[in-house]
Amino acid sequence: MIERNLAETLHQRLQETPAVALTGPRQVGKTTLALAEATRRDSVYLDLESVGDRAKLAEPELYLASQFGRLVILDEVQRVPGLFPVLRGLIDRSRREGRRAGMYLLLGSASLDLLRQSGETLAGRVSHLELGPLSLSEVAADEHDTLWVRGGFPDSYLTATEGQSRRWREDFIRSYLERDIPQLGPRIASETLRRFWTMLAHNQGGLLNQAQLARNVGVDARTAAKYVDLLVDLLLVRRLAPWHANVGKRLVRSPKVYVRDSGILHALLAIENRDALLSHPVVGASWEGFIIENLLALNRAATPYFYRTSAGAEIDLLLVWPDGSKWAVEVKRSLDPRAERGFHHACEDVRPERKFIVYPGREAYPAGEHITVIPAIDLAAQIANGDR
Repeated sequence: MIERNLAETLHQRLQETPAVALTGPRQVGKTTLALAEATRRDSVYLDLESVGDRAKLAEPELYLASQFGRLVILDEVQRVPGLFPVLRGLIDRSRREGRRAGMYLLLGSASLDLLRQSGETLAGRVSHLELGPLSLSEVAADEHDTLWVRGGFPDSYLTATEGQSRRWREDFIRSYLERDIPQLGPRIASETLRRFWTMLAHNQGGLLNQAQLARNVGVDARTAAKYVDLLVDLLLVRRLAPWHANVGKRLVRSPKVYVRDSGILHALLAIENRDALLSHPVVGASWEGFIIENLLALNRAATPYFYRTSAGAEIDLLLVWPDGSKWAVEVKRSLDPRAERGFHHACEDVRPERKFIVYPGREAYPAGEHITVIPAIDLAAQIANGDR
């Protein structure tokens, strides 16, 4: 089993709060991580997609009260939304009796409904964590290209051959469209949503134009906006907001969109292997999205943006820290990366405290204009540690 970076954070949160909600796409490894945590304490696991386990919760308050003193892991908890008020009552009762942490671990496919319900009903009682696909720091350095091509879903990354990985991702997409999304509530024709998702893939790293997407799919703009919201809520698509400030320039105000997992991106675009990817027009945008996801995988404090003006000044990723300081990050898939004029002009506007160019090499070194050229894994570690 690959050790996940989030494992220790999850363990610590369970020492501090009554409930932890661990969300993420299906098949990303939430259950595996939860069961690993279960070996560290007395616990019980219920899969709420199982008829038998759901039957145990016919009288949820009675059953859960009988488990006091154990960590109760509730998998796919969004399937039983009526549990949240019960959990609130049991947590409050437990607090009165002196127990304040480590009662419930709630696993769910990251739906807006789950976050809204737990946020409202369990306010002050739950800590939220997001588990994403495997990241660069979780695999060997000589496997980074494989991770980029196959993506970070463990079952895709760990297959024996490229063909098996590609088939797994194709099945994952089909299953999500035909089974998982309908179970979460929306009734959307699977073929329509697949075409929409594929259009986003073709626009990887581009500005979101919902009106154009709506015309291409044959729906109205409001429906297109709902499709984007759904894919964002399920952590399958990232909507990166533009940074705004009074810099006296005309700023781009539309967000950028990325299919978050590079392997899913490649499957949507029918890119079969590394050679096909390297000759595909999306290669640069694919690498940019892959790096951004890896940089943000361990980020717990900075708010991510991009910056662009109508004149072409641009920063691929702008991290704004709670104290207001800023890091500007440019992504280059070159072993001899150079900052372009647009990046320099953008930095003159934004005045970041630190400037980086992320590249696929293995050593960091200083470049001109106080810029550091750095491998993604090294910058991700600095982001995680808040090394400012």
